Amino acid sequence: MDWGMKNRLSKIIRPQDSRCLMLAVDHGYFLGPTERLENATQTIAPLLLYADSLMLTRGILRNCVPAEREIPIVLRVSGGTSIVGEDLSKETITTSIEEAIRMNASCLALSIFVGSKYEHQTLASLGRLVDEGEKYGIPVLAVTAVGKEMGRDARYLSLACRVAAELGAHIVKTYYCDNFEKVVEACPVPLVVAGGKKLPEMDALKLAHDSITHGASGVDMGRNIWQSDYPVAMIKAVKAIVHGKTDVKEAYSIFLREREKVRTKEPQRIVRQMGKSADFD
Repeated sequence: MDWGMKNRLSKIIRPQDSRCLMLAVDHGYFLGPTERLENATQTIAPLLLYADSLMLTRGILRNCVPAEREIPIVLRVSGGTSIVGEDLSKETITTSIEEAIRMNASCLALSIFVGSKYEHQTLASLGRLVDEGEKYGIPVLAVTAVGKEMGRDARYLSLACRVAAELGAHIVKTYYCDNFEKVVEACPVPLVVAGGKKLPEMDALKLAHDSITHGASGVDMGRNIWQSDYPVAMIKAVKAIVHGKTDVKEAYSIFLREREKVRTKEPQRIVRQMGKSADFD
């Protein structure tokens, strides 16, 4: 592996503890103005200090993240569908490798839809993206996207993650499940667990803890952080689990302490569920 590839990977997964806390804010590429991500600039700004990296599109990066902030970028380069379209699995590569280099991306991300109508299309895109990334020393993160028609058990996720690794993905983002150790054993590259739909804070912290405990290298959380009434408190608590090896009870205590610091402010409105969006992060 070339120095540039190693260097970029070290910005995503910290070499000190081989862990990562990625903040997902790429939801708008198929959902539009997602609840509490309507103004991405305001949502992202207070969280930048605590995330190891940001997963987002070029449009949000250019317009909503200050260029002087030194935070590694996991650039989503796949898309082409929307929540109101024919099929969310009908994705293709929408951002060139030259554009990713101009954006100073540390990693490239795209979704694969194993078992879907457009499985071949997305897997072929992954292969091409890995080829392009290898030319320039940029790692690729494959997202094992899961729709309502597909399962989230260890058998399916082991298949999807292994296929992604076999095609050259350097990191795989997937979901936590029972017997998650089997998914880890089947995948020879680091796994990052998606946060998924909004959960109560205690449940989201347990998800993060279970993921790390059972072999994940980190989490890529979005809605479970910025859809919380207290997003800074939440990301601090998640970070304590990922990098501080904190248990769930202690992490929740951190959340409560940090929450009290801003309790005088008016809480944000209650999160609305968004139908199909609950199946993606």
